[in-house]
Amino acid sequence: MKTKDKKAICEFRLKVKAYAGAYYVKRALKLEVALKMKPKVLRLEIIGEGEICPDTALLYRSILMNRAVETQLITDARSSLQGGTVLLWLLGDQRTIREDARVFFKRNPLADEDPAEVYAGLGVTESKYKDSYSSVDPEDADYARVLELINEFLPAYEFAGRIVTVSVLREFGLLDNQRIDNVLAGIFSKSRRVEVPT
Repeated sequence: MKTKDKKAICEFRLKVKAYAGAYYVKRALKLEVALKMKPKVLRLEIIGEGEICPDTALLYRSILMNRAVETQLITDARSSLQGGTVLLWLLGDQRTIREDARVFFKRNPLADEDPAEVYAGLGVTESKYKDSYSSVDPEDADYARVLELINEFLPAYEFAGRIVTVSVLREFGLLDNQRIDNVLAGIFSKSRRVEVPT
């Protein structure tokens, strides 16, 4: 008697949209539920224009980093990637991206700031005059953290502000589409697939 394979491949689609904060939070909660089922493979498909804001990208990262050790993460970018969305794609154990897609992330907005003036607890400094337009945006600190994490895979500070092509990603060993396509074909043909509703 055959038993059903409970540890199936889980298909999870994330549509990148402009001004979609509530959507991303709902999808993050569904991602947590999907990962609690401890699938063998979670295939995260990223599709759409725009970018995920830095705080949301860090939220998804924390969810994905807490997955079961036996769950393999495959990230599949069906669109070009920007900002925090790049980080999500890089987190995959295996990655695919559309051949003509591009990767882009901005420069660090806090690069010219004194860290002691930006982050509380890094030391006491004499307050300097700043006009009303020069306050630090907390989102900039989140984006700086996203760049630090991207830098674990790519030289983020050198590539920031430039368009990165698939051939460059391949040079850094982040892609091997032919090998991954063969692995995916084998996995999908043998395993039961579960798609998380959108």
